Amino acid sequence: MTTDNRPPAPLQTEVLPRKMRWFDGFAMAMTMPAALVATLGASIAGLGGWGAAVLWAISMVIALGVNWIYIELAAMFPDASGGISGYAAEAWKRRVPWLAPLAGVGYWLPWGSNLATYGSLTGLLVQSQWFPDQQWTYDMGPVHLSFPILIGLAVIFILYGINIIGVRVTMAFVYVTAAILMVPLTVFVIFPLFNADWAPMDLTWKLSGFEGLHTAIVWLYVMAWTTLGVEVCATFASEYRDPVKDTSRAIRASALFCLGVFFIVPLTLGGFAGEAAIEADPSTFFVESFSRLTGAGASVMVLCLIGSLLLVMLTSVADASRVLFNMGKEGITVRSVGKLNGRGVPVRALNVMLVLNVVLLVVLQQPLAIIVTGNLGYILAHVLAVSGFALLRKDRPDAPRPIRLPDAFVPLSIALTVVLVVMLVVGATGFSITGYGGILELGIAVSILAFGVLLWWFVQRRDRALADSGAAPTD
Repeated sequence: MTTDNRPPAPLQTEVLPRKMRWFDGFAMAMTMPAALVATLGASIAGLGGWGAAVLWAISMVIALGVNWIYIELAAMFPDASGGISGYAAEAWKRRVPWLAPLAGVGYWLPWGSNLATYGSLTGLLVQSQWFPDQQWTYDMGPVHLSFPILIGLAVIFILYGINIIGVRVTMAFVYVTAAILMVPLTVFVIFPLFNADWAPMDLTWKLSGFEGLHTAIVWLYVMAWTTLGVEVCATFASEYRDPVKDTSRAIRASALFCLGVFFIVPLTLGGFAGEAAIEADPSTFFVESFSRLTGAGASVMVLCLIGSLLLVMLTSVADASRVLFNMGKEGITVRSVGKLNGRGVPVRALNVMLVLNVVLLVVLQQPLAIIVTGNLGYILAHVLAVSGFALLRKDRPDAPRPIRLPDAFVPLSIALTVVLVVMLVVGATGFSITGYGGILELGIAVSILAFGVLLWWFVQRRDRALADSGAAPTD
Protein backbone atom coordinates (compact mmCIF):
# COMPACT_ATOMS: atom_id res chain seq x y z
CA MET A 1 0.00 0.00 0.00
CA THR A 2 1.33 3.41 -0.94
CA THR A 3 1.08 6.29 1.51
CA ASP A 4 2.30 9.86 1.59
CA ASN A 5 3.42 11.97 4.52
CA ARG A 6 0.11 13.73 4.94
CA PRO A 7 -1.91 12.52 7.94
CA PRO A 8 -5.27 11.02 7.03
CA ALA A 9 -8.28 13.03 8.13
CA PRO A 10 -11.21 10.68 8.69
CA LEU A 11 -12.96 13.21 10.88
CA GLN A 12 -13.82 15.30 7.81
CA THR A 13 -16.91 13.08 7.49
CA GLU A 14 -18.35 14.87 10.53
CA VAL A 15 -20.90 17.26 8.98
CA LEU A 16 -23.34 19.52 10.81
CA PRO A 17 -26.95 19.17 9.57
CA ARG A 18 -28.31 21.95 7.32
CA LYS A 19 -31.47 23.11 9.11
CA MET A 20 -31.06 26.90 9.48
CA ARG A 21 -32.22 29.83 7.33
CA TRP A 22 -30.76 33.33 7.08
CA PHE A 23 -33.25 34.80 9.56
CA ASP A 24 -32.01 32.28 12.15
CA GLY A 25 -28.56 33.81 11.82
CA PHE A 26 -30.09 37.28 12.06
CA ALA A 27 -31.80 36.27 15.32
CA MET A 28 -28.45 35.02 16.65
CA ALA A 29 -26.90 38.42 15.82
CA MET A 30 -29.43 40.15 18.08
CA THR A 31 -26.91 39.23 20.76
CA MET A 32 -25.08 42.42 19.81
CA PRO A 33 -27.87 44.89 20.73
CA ALA A 34 -28.29 42.91 23.96
CA ALA A 35 -24.60 43.40 24.72
CA LEU A 36 -24.99 47.12 23.93
CA VAL A 37 -27.61 47.45 26.66
CA ALA A 38 -25.07 46.05 29.13
CA THR A 39 -22.23 48.43 28.18
CA LEU A 40 -24.01 51.57 27.01
CA GLY A 41 -23.92 53.41 30.33
CA ALA A 42 -20.16 53.07 30.78
CA SER A 43 -19.51 54.41 27.28
CA ILE A 44 -21.77 57.46 27.80
CA ALA A 45 -20.19 58.15 31.18
CA GLY A 46 -16.69 57.96 29.71
CA LEU A 47 -17.27 59.65 26.35
CA GLY A 48 -20.33 61.84 26.76
CA GLY A 49 -23.60 61.14 24.97
CA TRP A 50 -22.55 62.51 21.59
CA GLY A 51 -19.08 60.99 21.91
CA ALA A 52 -20.59 57.56 22.65
CA ALA A 53 -23.09 57.81 19.76
CA VAL A 54 -20.45 58.82 17.22
CA LEU A 55 -17.92 56.27 18.42
CA TRP A 56 -20.47 53.42 18.46
CA ALA A 57 -21.39 54.40 14.90
CA ILE A 58 -17.72 54.49 13.81
CA SER A 59 -17.15 51.10 15.41
CA MET A 60 -20.19 49.71 13.61
CA VAL A 61 -19.08 51.18 10.26
CA ILE A 62 -15.76 49.37 10.70
CA ALA A 63 -17.70 46.22 11.55
CA LEU A 64 -19.89 46.69 8.47
CA GLY A 65 -16.84 46.77 6.18
CA VAL A 66 -15.23 43.82 7.94
CA ASN A 67 -18.36 41.68 7.83
CA TRP A 68 -19.03 42.53 4.19
CA ILE A 69 -15.65 40.98 3.40
CA TYR A 70 -16.68 37.85 5.29
CA ILE A 71 -19.55 37.33 2.83
CA GLU A 72 -17.09 36.23 0.14
CA LEU A 73 -15.07 34.12 2.57
CA ALA A 74 -18.16 32.39 3.94
CA ALA A 75 -19.24 31.50 0.40
CA MET A 76 -15.75 30.12 -0.34
CA PHE A 77 -15.91 27.73 2.62
CA PRO A 78 -19.59 26.81 2.99
CA ASP A 79 -18.84 23.58 4.87
CA ALA A 80 -16.63 25.18 7.55
CA SER A 81 -18.15 25.77 11.00
CA GLY A 82 -15.25 27.74 12.43
CA GLY A 83 -16.41 31.16 11.29
CA ILE A 84 -13.74 33.83 10.95
CA SER A 85 -11.10 31.74 12.71
CA GLY A 86 -11.54 29.16 9.96
CA TYR A 87 -11.02 31.81 7.27
CA ALA A 88 -7.87 33.01 9.04
CA ALA A 89 -6.55 29.45 9.24
CA GLU A 90 -7.18 28.83 5.54
CA ALA A 91 -5.36 32.02 4.56
CA TRP A 92 -2.34 31.74 6.84
CA LYS A 93 -1.72 28.00 7.33
CA ARG A 94 0.73 27.74 4.38
CA ARG A 95 2.65 30.87 5.36
CA VAL A 96 2.62 30.91 9.18
CA PRO A 97 0.90 27.71 10.38
CA TRP A 98 0.84 28.59 14.09
CA LEU A 99 -1.40 31.59 13.37
CA ALA A 100 -4.29 29.14 12.84
CA PRO A 101 -4.47 28.10 16.52
CA LEU A 102 -3.82 31.69 17.57
CA ALA A 103 -6.88 32.83 15.66
CA GLY A 104 -8.95 29.86 16.81
CA VAL A 105 -8.26 30.20 20.53
CA GLY A 106 -8.42 33.98 20.37
CA TYR A 107 -11.86 33.79 18.80
CA TRP A 108 -13.18 30.94 20.94
CA LEU A 109 -12.31 32.19 24.43
CA PRO A 110 -14.48 35.33 24.67
CA TRP A 111 -17.47 33.55 23.14
CA GLY A 112 -16.84 30.35 25.07
CA SER A 113 -16.72 31.86 28.57
CA ASN A 114 -19.85 34.02 28.29
CA LEU A 115 -21.97 31.48 30.16
CA ALA A 116 -20.00 32.13 33.35
CA THR A 117 -20.02 35.91 33.01
CA TYR A 118 -23.67 36.40 32.12
CA GLY A 119 -24.82 33.51 34.31
CA SER A 120 -23.23 35.28 37.27
CA LEU A 121 -24.86 38.57 36.25
CA THR A 122 -28.23 36.82 35.96
CA GLY A 123 -27.81 35.50 39.50
CA LEU A 124 -26.96 38.96 40.82
CA LEU A 125 -30.04 40.45 39.12
CA VAL A 126 -32.33 37.75 40.55
CA GLN A 127 -30.88 38.24 44.02
CA SER A 128 -31.08 42.04 43.87
CA GLN A 129 -34.64 42.20 42.56
CA TRP A 130 -36.41 39.31 44.31
CA PHE A 131 -34.17 37.75 46.98
CA PRO A 132 -32.14 40.57 48.59
CA ASP A 133 -31.94 38.71 51.92
CA GLN A 134 -30.06 35.75 50.40
CA GLN A 135 -26.60 37.05 51.32
CA TRP A 136 -25.03 33.76 52.47
CA THR A 137 -21.69 32.55 51.12
CA TYR A 138 -19.79 29.29 51.39
CA ASP A 139 -16.06 29.07 50.66
CA MET A 140 -14.18 25.82 50.21
CA GLY A 141 -10.64 26.62 49.18
CA PRO A 142 -10.71 28.20 45.73
CA VAL A 143 -14.39 27.31 45.27
CA HIS A 144 -16.94 29.97 46.23
CA LEU A 145 -20.68 29.40 46.47
CA SER A 146 -23.46 31.90 47.05
CA PHE A 147 -27.06 32.42 46.01
CA PRO A 148 -26.13 34.25 42.77
CA ILE A 149 -23.57 31.56 41.94
CA LEU A 150 -26.18 28.82 42.36
CA ILE A 151 -28.56 30.71 40.06
CA GLY A 152 -25.71 31.09 37.57
CA LEU A 153 -24.91 27.37 37.72
CA ALA A 154 -28.57 26.52 37.12
CA VAL A 155 -28.62 28.81 34.08
CA ILE A 156 -25.42 27.23 32.71
CA PHE A 157 -26.79 23.68 32.95
CA ILE A 158 -30.19 24.66 31.49
CA LEU A 159 -28.61 26.33 28.45
CA TYR A 160 -26.20 23.43 28.06
CA GLY A 161 -29.18 21.07 27.98
CA ILE A 162 -30.99 23.20 25.39
CA ASN A 163 -27.98 23.09 23.07
CA ILE A 164 -27.55 19.34 23.59
CA ILE A 165 -31.08 18.69 22.30
CA GLY A 166 -30.37 20.23 18.90
CA VAL A 167 -30.24 23.37 16.79
CA ARG A 168 -33.99 23.72 16.21
CA VAL A 169 -34.75 23.73 19.95
CA THR A 170 -31.91 26.19 20.46
CA MET A 171 -33.32 28.46 17.75
CA ALA A 172 -36.77 28.35 19.36
CA PHE A 173 -35.29 29.75 22.58
CA VAL A 174 -33.24 32.26 20.58
CA TYR A 175 -36.40 33.63 18.97
CA VAL A 176 -38.17 33.91 22.32
CA THR A 177 -35.30 35.77 23.96
CA ALA A 178 -34.76 37.96 20.88
CA ALA A 179 -38.43 38.94 21.04
CA ILE A 180 -38.02 39.81 24.72
CA LEU A 181 -34.99 41.95 23.84
CA MET A 182 -37.09 43.95 21.37
CA VAL A 183 -39.28 45.22 24.24
CA PRO A 184 -36.65 47.41 25.96
CA LEU A 185 -34.97 48.13 22.62
CA THR A 186 -38.19 49.54 21.15
CA VAL A 187 -38.88 51.53 24.29
CA PHE A 188 -35.37 53.03 24.32
CA VAL A 189 -35.41 53.94 20.61
CA ILE A 190 -38.94 55.30 20.12
CA PHE A 191 -40.49 56.37 23.44
CA PRO A 192 -37.96 59.11 24.33
CA LEU A 193 -38.72 60.90 21.03
CA PHE A 194 -42.24 61.66 22.27
CA ASN A 195 -41.30 62.54 25.84
CA ALA A 196 -40.84 66.13 27.03
CA ASP A 197 -37.78 65.12 29.08
CA TRP A 198 -35.79 64.12 25.99
CA ALA A 199 -32.94 66.62 25.66
CA PRO A 200 -30.31 65.36 23.20
CA MET A 201 -28.69 68.81 22.99
CA ASP A 202 -27.73 68.52 26.67
CA LEU A 203 -25.45 65.60 25.85
CA THR A 204 -21.73 66.33 25.76
CA TRP A 205 -18.58 65.43 23.83
CA LYS A 206 -15.70 64.40 26.09
CA LEU A 207 -13.10 63.75 23.41
CA SER A 208 -10.63 66.49 22.57
CA GLY A 209 -6.99 66.72 21.53
CA PHE A 210 -4.48 63.88 21.46
CA GLU A 211 -5.71 62.48 24.77
CA GLY A 212 -9.22 62.33 23.37
CA LEU A 213 -7.98 60.49 20.27
CA HIS A 214 -6.17 57.98 22.47
CA THR A 215 -9.26 57.48 24.59
CA ALA A 216 -11.39 57.03 21.46
CA ILE A 217 -9.11 54.30 20.08
CA VAL A 218 -9.10 52.48 23.42
CA TRP A 219 -12.89 52.60 23.50
CA LEU A 220 -13.03 51.28 19.94
CA TYR A 221 -10.99 48.34 21.26
CA VAL A 222 -13.58 47.76 24.00
CA MET A 223 -16.55 48.24 21.65
CA ALA A 224 -15.16 45.78 19.11
CA TRP A 225 -16.53 42.82 21.06
CA THR A 226 -20.05 44.15 20.56
CA THR A 227 -19.92 45.57 17.03
CA LEU A 228 -17.71 43.03 15.25
CA GLY A 229 -19.79 40.25 16.75
CA VAL A 230 -22.22 40.37 13.83
CA GLU A 231 -19.85 37.83 12.29
CA VAL A 232 -21.60 35.21 14.42
CA CYS A 233 -23.85 34.71 11.36
CA ALA A 234 -20.88 33.28 9.43
CA THR A 235 -20.14 30.64 12.08
CA PHE A 236 -23.32 28.80 11.09
CA ALA A 237 -22.58 28.82 7.33
CA SER A 238 -22.32 25.03 7.26
CA GLU A 239 -25.78 24.72 8.86
CA TYR A 240 -27.74 27.02 6.54
CA ARG A 241 -29.95 25.31 3.97
CA ASP A 242 -28.36 27.52 1.33
CA PRO A 243 -24.92 28.39 2.76
CA VAL A 244 -24.09 31.01 0.12
CA LYS A 245 -27.33 33.00 0.03
CA ASP A 246 -28.33 32.56 3.68
CA THR A 247 -24.94 33.59 5.06
CA SER A 248 -24.72 36.75 2.95
CA ARG A 249 -28.30 37.76 3.75
CA ALA A 250 -27.83 37.20 7.48
CA ILE A 251 -24.60 39.23 7.63
CA ARG A 252 -25.98 42.13 5.57
CA ALA A 253 -29.24 42.37 7.53
CA SER A 254 -27.55 42.09 10.92
CA ALA A 255 -24.81 44.63 10.19
CA LEU A 256 -27.20 47.26 8.82
CA PHE A 257 -29.69 46.77 11.67
CA CYS A 258 -27.00 47.09 14.34
CA LEU A 259 -25.51 50.16 12.65
CA GLY A 260 -28.79 51.99 13.12
CA VAL A 261 -29.38 50.76 16.68
CA PHE A 262 -25.89 51.54 17.94
CA PHE A 263 -26.02 55.15 16.77
CA ILE A 264 -29.60 55.93 17.77
CA VAL A 265 -29.85 54.39 21.27
CA PRO A 266 -27.10 56.52 22.89
CA LEU A 267 -28.90 59.65 21.65
CA THR A 268 -32.47 58.63 22.50
CA LEU A 269 -31.93 56.88 25.82
CA GLY A 270 -28.94 59.03 26.80
CA GLY A 271 -30.84 62.22 26.01
CA PHE A 272 -33.78 61.06 28.10
CA ALA A 273 -31.93 59.71 31.14
CA GLY A 274 -29.35 62.50 31.26
CA GLU A 275 -25.61 62.12 31.66
CA ALA A 276 -25.67 62.89 35.39
CA ALA A 277 -27.99 59.95 36.11
CA ILE A 278 -25.99 57.67 33.84
CA GLU A 279 -22.66 58.60 35.45
CA ALA A 280 -24.17 57.96 38.90
CA ASP A 281 -25.28 54.44 37.96
CA PRO A 282 -23.96 53.37 34.52
CA SER A 283 -24.87 49.70 35.02
CA THR A 284 -28.59 49.90 35.79
CA PHE A 285 -29.69 53.46 34.95
CA PHE A 286 -31.97 52.12 32.21
CA VAL A 287 -34.19 50.35 34.76
CA GLU A 288 -35.39 53.69 36.09
CA SER A 289 -35.66 55.07 32.54
CA PHE A 290 -37.82 52.12 31.49
CA SER A 291 -40.17 52.69 34.43
CA ARG A 292 -40.48 56.42 33.65
CA LEU A 293 -41.14 55.79 29.97
CA THR A 294 -43.69 52.99 30.33
CA GLY A 295 -44.96 53.12 33.89
CA ALA A 296 -43.98 49.48 34.31
CA GLY A 297 -42.14 48.40 37.43
CA ALA A 298 -38.49 47.47 37.76
CA SER A 299 -39.39 43.77 37.77
CA VAL A 300 -40.55 43.96 34.16
CA MET A 301 -37.30 45.57 33.11
CA VAL A 302 -35.20 43.03 35.02
CA LEU A 303 -37.09 40.19 33.35
CA CYS A 304 -36.43 41.77 29.94
CA LEU A 305 -32.77 42.19 30.83
CA ILE A 306 -32.48 38.55 31.92
CA GLY A 307 -34.11 37.53 28.65
CA SER A 308 -31.50 39.51 26.70
CA LEU A 309 -28.71 37.92 28.76
CA LEU A 310 -30.11 34.48 27.95
CA LEU A 311 -29.93 35.42 24.27
CA VAL A 312 -26.26 36.37 24.69
CA MET A 313 -25.53 33.07 26.40
CA LEU A 314 -27.50 30.93 23.94
CA THR A 315 -25.73 32.49 20.99
CA SER A 316 -22.34 32.30 22.68
CA VAL A 317 -22.54 28.61 23.52
CA ALA A 318 -23.84 27.72 20.04
CA ASP A 319 -21.13 29.81 18.35
CA ALA A 320 -18.19 28.74 20.50
CA SER A 321 -19.07 25.02 20.46
CA ARG A 322 -19.07 25.02 16.67
CA VAL A 323 -15.75 26.85 16.55
CA LEU A 324 -14.16 24.33 18.90
CA PHE A 325 -15.73 21.47 16.92
CA ASN A 326 -14.20 22.80 13.70
CA MET A 327 -10.80 23.28 15.39
CA GLY A 328 -10.85 19.63 16.45
CA LYS A 329 -12.00 18.47 13.02
CA GLU A 330 -9.17 20.40 11.34
CA GLY A 331 -6.51 19.28 13.84
CA ILE A 332 -5.97 22.77 15.26
CA THR A 333 -6.67 21.40 18.73
CA VAL A 334 -7.28 17.90 20.12
CA ARG A 335 -9.25 15.99 17.51
CA SER A 336 -11.65 14.37 19.97
CA VAL A 337 -13.71 17.60 20.20
CA GLY A 338 -14.38 17.40 16.44
CA LYS A 339 -17.12 14.80 16.90
CA LEU A 340 -20.92 15.00 16.59
CA ASN A 341 -23.50 12.98 18.50
CA GLY A 342 -26.48 11.20 16.94
CA ARG A 343 -28.44 14.46 16.69
CA GLY A 344 -25.67 16.24 14.83
CA VAL A 345 -24.64 18.25 17.91
CA PRO A 346 -20.94 18.91 18.77
CA VAL A 347 -21.48 17.47 22.23
CA ARG A 348 -17.80 17.05 23.15
CA ALA A 349 -17.13 20.71 22.40
CA LEU A 350 -20.16 21.57 24.54
CA ASN A 351 -18.77 19.43 27.36
CA VAL A 352 -15.49 21.35 27.29
CA MET A 353 -17.41 24.62 27.52
CA LEU A 354 -19.53 23.30 30.38
CA VAL A 355 -16.47 22.45 32.46
CA LEU A 356 -14.75 25.74 31.58
CA ASN A 357 -17.71 27.88 32.60
CA VAL A 358 -18.49 26.00 35.80
CA VAL A 359 -14.87 26.38 36.92
CA LEU A 360 -14.78 30.07 36.00
CA LEU A 361 -18.04 30.74 37.83
CA VAL A 362 -17.26 28.98 41.13
CA VAL A 363 -13.61 30.05 41.28
CA LEU A 364 -13.54 33.56 39.80
CA GLN A 365 -17.26 34.28 40.34
CA GLN A 366 -17.20 37.26 37.97
CA PRO A 367 -14.52 36.54 35.36
CA LEU A 368 -14.70 39.98 33.74
CA ALA A 369 -10.92 40.11 33.44
CA ILE A 370 -10.86 37.07 31.15
CA ILE A 371 -13.84 38.24 29.08
CA VAL A 372 -12.61 41.78 28.55
CA THR A 373 -9.09 40.54 27.96
CA GLY A 374 -10.59 38.18 25.40
CA ASN A 375 -10.77 41.21 23.13
CA LEU A 376 -7.05 40.79 22.55
CA GLY A 377 -7.52 37.43 20.87
CA TYR A 378 -10.86 38.40 19.35
CA ILE A 379 -9.53 41.45 17.49
CA LEU A 380 -6.40 39.49 16.55
CA ALA A 381 -8.65 36.85 14.95
CA HIS A 382 -10.32 39.59 12.92
CA VAL A 383 -6.92 40.98 11.87
CA LEU A 384 -5.90 37.57 10.55
CA ALA A 385 -9.26 36.92 8.85
CA VAL A 386 -9.54 40.33 7.15
CA SER A 387 -5.92 40.26 5.96
CA GLY A 388 -6.57 36.67 4.92
CA PHE A 389 -9.06 37.96 2.36
CA ALA A 390 -6.23 39.70 0.43
CA LEU A 391 -3.95 36.67 0.83
CA LEU A 392 -6.56 34.27 -0.55
CA ARG A 393 -7.14 36.55 -3.53
CA LYS A 394 -3.39 36.39 -4.21
CA ASP A 395 -2.70 32.73 -3.35
CA ARG A 396 -5.90 31.19 -4.77
CA PRO A 397 -7.00 33.48 -7.61
CA ASP A 398 -8.85 30.67 -9.40
CA ALA A 399 -10.57 29.20 -6.35
CA PRO A 400 -14.37 28.96 -6.62
CA ARG A 401 -16.02 32.11 -5.24
CA PRO A 402 -19.82 31.82 -5.43
CA ILE A 403 -19.93 35.41 -4.18
CA ARG A 404 -17.07 37.52 -5.54
CA LEU A 405 -16.82 41.06 -4.21
CA PRO A 406 -15.46 43.87 -6.42
CA ASP A 407 -11.66 44.13 -6.60
CA ALA A 408 -11.84 47.37 -4.59
CA PHE A 409 -12.39 45.21 -1.50
CA VAL A 410 -8.77 44.03 -1.65
CA PRO A 411 -7.27 47.44 -0.76
CA LEU A 412 -10.20 47.97 1.59
CA SER A 413 -9.28 44.77 3.44
CA ILE A 414 -5.70 46.02 3.80
CA ALA A 415 -6.92 49.39 5.13
CA LEU A 416 -9.26 47.68 7.60
CA THR A 417 -6.40 45.43 8.73
CA VAL A 418 -4.32 48.52 9.53
CA VAL A 419 -7.22 50.06 11.47
CA LEU A 420 -7.73 46.85 13.47
CA VAL A 421 -4.00 46.58 14.22
CA VAL A 422 -3.96 50.15 15.55
CA MET A 423 -7.00 49.38 17.71
CA LEU A 424 -5.33 46.19 18.94
CA VAL A 425 -2.01 47.76 19.89
CA VAL A 426 -3.37 50.98 21.40
CA GLY A 427 -6.33 49.30 23.10
CA ALA A 428 -4.50 46.32 24.56
CA THR A 429 -1.83 48.56 26.10
CA GLY A 430 -4.18 51.23 27.40
CA PHE A 431 -7.62 49.85 28.21
CA SER A 432 -7.03 50.52 31.93
CA ILE A 433 -8.16 54.12 31.28
CA THR A 434 -11.70 52.83 30.73
CA GLY A 435 -11.72 50.90 34.02
CA TYR A 436 -11.89 47.56 32.17
CA GLY A 437 -8.55 46.09 33.24
CA GLY A 438 -4.79 46.48 33.05
CA ILE A 439 -1.47 44.72 32.66
CA LEU A 440 -2.56 41.60 34.60
CA GLU A 441 -5.47 40.98 32.21
CA LEU A 442 -3.17 41.47 29.24
CA GLY A 443 -0.79 38.85 30.68
CA ILE A 444 -3.66 36.38 31.15
CA ALA A 445 -4.73 36.79 27.53
CA VAL A 446 -1.21 36.29 26.18
CA SER A 447 -0.79 33.15 28.32
CA ILE A 448 -4.03 31.59 27.08
CA LEU A 449 -3.16 32.30 23.45
CA ALA A 450 0.31 30.81 23.94
CA PHE A 451 -1.21 27.66 25.46
CA GLY A 452 -3.43 27.26 22.39
CA VAL A 453 -0.38 27.40 20.12
CA LEU A 454 1.47 24.84 22.28
CA LEU A 455 -1.54 22.48 22.18
CA TRP A 456 -1.66 22.80 18.37
CA TRP A 457 2.06 22.00 18.18
CA PHE A 458 1.51 18.86 20.28
CA VAL A 459 -1.40 17.69 18.09
CA GLN A 460 0.52 18.31 14.87
CA ARG A 461 3.58 16.48 16.18
CA ARG A 462 1.49 13.50 17.24
CA ASP A 463 -0.37 13.45 13.91
CA ARG A 464 2.95 13.32 12.04
CA ALA A 465 4.13 10.48 14.23
CA LEU A 466 0.92 8.55 13.62
CA ALA A 467 1.13 9.23 9.88
CA ASP A 468 4.65 7.83 9.78
CA SER A 469 3.38 4.67 11.44
CA GLY A 470 0.36 4.45 9.11
CA ALA A 471 -2.22 5.03 11.88
CA ALA A 472 -5.12 7.49 11.79
CA PRO A 473 -4.86 10.71 13.82
CA THR A 474 -7.63 10.09 16.36
CA ASP A 475 -7.95 10.93 20.04
